[in-house]
Amino acid sequence: MAAYTDIDDPTAYFQTILFASKGAITFDGSSDLQPDMIWNKNRDSAGYSHHIVDSVRGVSKLLRVDTNIAEFTSADSITSLNTDGFTIGNDANGYMQSGSDKIVTWGWKAGTSFTNDASATGIGTIDSTGSVNDTAGFSICTHTGTGSTATIKHGLSTAPKMIITKKRSATGGWQVGHESIGWGNGVYLNDTDASTGDAGAWNSTAPTSSIFTVGNSSFTNQSSATYVSYIFSERKGYSKFSSYTGNGNADGPFIWTGFKPAFVMVKASSTTGNWTMFDNKRSSFNFVDNHLYANTNAAEQTASAGYIDFLSNGFKKTDTFNNASGATYIYMAFAEASLVGTNGVTAKAR
Repeated sequence: MAAYTDIDDPTAYFQTILFASKGAITFDGSSDLQPDMIWNKNRDSAGYSHHIVDSVRGVSKLLRVDTNIAEFTSADSITSLNTDGFTIGNDANGYMQSGSDKIVTWGWKAGTSFTNDASATGIGTIDSTGSVNDTAGFSICTHTGTGSTATIKHGLSTAPKMIITKKRSATGGWQVGHESIGWGNGVYLNDTDASTGDAGAWNSTAPTSSIFTVGNSSFTNQSSATYVSYIFSERKGYSKFSSYTGNGNADGPFIWTGFKPAFVMVKASSTTGNWTMFDNKRSSFNFVDNHLYANTNAAEQTASAGYIDFLSNGFKKTDTFNNASGATYIYMAFAEASLVGTNGVTAKAR
C-alpha cells in the first residue's frame, strides 16, 4: 500500500512563529528549523508591510511583498538565520518588529546550495544559483534576465506546481505561476487582479522536473535585471498547490489536501480578490478566522464569523468569504501533520 506521506514531521521544513520582541527568535516545532526563507508581518499595526528575507540573497536584503519596489538593504533588521530560528537586530525602521506589536513569521527550509552553469551542464539556457530542499519540494533560485525566452534550472527533482518570481534590481510586480491557472496565465502577489493571459511570463510552458521557462516579460526576464524565484513542488502529506470552486453558501466546499494544515493562502483567480493568509498559530482552534492579506500592509483581520476550518485531511469553507458561487480559487497549503504518518499515527482534528 502506498504511503500517506513523504514527510512525517512537517516542522522540519515549515513552521510559523508568533512573537513580540527583537533579538533571537526561536521556532518551537517538533524539529529545529534553520530557515532559508522567512516571510514576516506585523499583526497589530497597519502600515507595516510584509517582508521576505532569504539565505541566497543574504539576510540584509529585503523584499516587500505588498508593493512592486526593488530589493533594498536593511543591515539592522534580520542579522542572522540560525539553526533554530533567526535574529532581529535593532531594526530601527520596524520592518521586522516594532515596539510591542505582535508579529508573525513563516519559515521554510531549503539548505542545499546549488550553482548551475547552463553552458557547461546543458541544463537550462540561463545560469542559476540557489538553495534547494528536494525532500520538502522547495527551492530558492536566482537568475539574471536575457529579455528573450530561456530556461532555468530550479534544483528540484519534480515539476513545480507554483512559482513566485520577483525582480530584485528594479520595480516590478510579484509574478505568480500556478498549475491550476495554466502557465500561459498569471497573477500577481502584490495586487488583487484576476488571472489574465500572460504568455510572456512563463512562455506558456509548464515547468519540468529540471527547469522552468521564462519568456520576454519584464516581470520574469528583462535583459540584465536580476530576479529571485521561490519554487514549490508538491510532497504527499506535506504540501498542496491546487484550486477549488466556490458554492456561495455558508456551508462551503471541503478541500482535500491529505494533511491537517498549518498554513493556507487563498486567492480568487477567476475574479478580483485578496491573497488571504491563514495559519494554525494565529488561530489555534476552529474557526480559523484571524487572517492577513499578502497584497496589503493592513493589520491582521478577525472575522465576525468563521472563514475556514482546518481539518485532519484538508480545510473547509464555513461562509461566503473566498467562496463566491462559481468562482475559482487557487491556494497553497503546508501541513501541521499528515493524515496518517508512516508510523501509522493519524492526525487529530482540532
